Amino acid sequence: MEAFETLLSIAQRKARFDKTSNWSNGAETYINEIKNEVDEVLEELPKGRICYLEDELGDLLWDYVNTLIALEEEKGVSVESVLKRACRKYDQRVSGIESGKQWQEIKEIQNVMLAEEQASK
Repeated sequence: MEAFETLLSIAQRKARFDKTSNWSNGAETYINEIKNEVDEVLEELPKGRICYLEDELGDLLWDYVNTLIALEEEKGVSVESVLKRACRKYDQRVSGIESGKQWQEIKEIQNVMLAEEQASK
């Protein structure tokens, strides 16, 4: 996913610029923009205009990547860790449903494991 790495690099450059300006309120700015972009994606869906839909999805991805980068600095999250957690989480869920388990059952097990991880810190 070379394009994702490129986008991440551009967003990291943007984060360096943001430190020298006062337009952004960090992650909160981008999280609010995610909400706006989801609405724009929903507006675009019924129109059947693929290039516009892809553009709006790109905006959504941009704001999400910027949120991750801001939260790295603000809260100490790791983009790499977020991606690894998402892969593990959804691999477990999809593998589970492929073997006949219920999505909710898998979620409940994962929630217990997450609570145990937090408690051990």
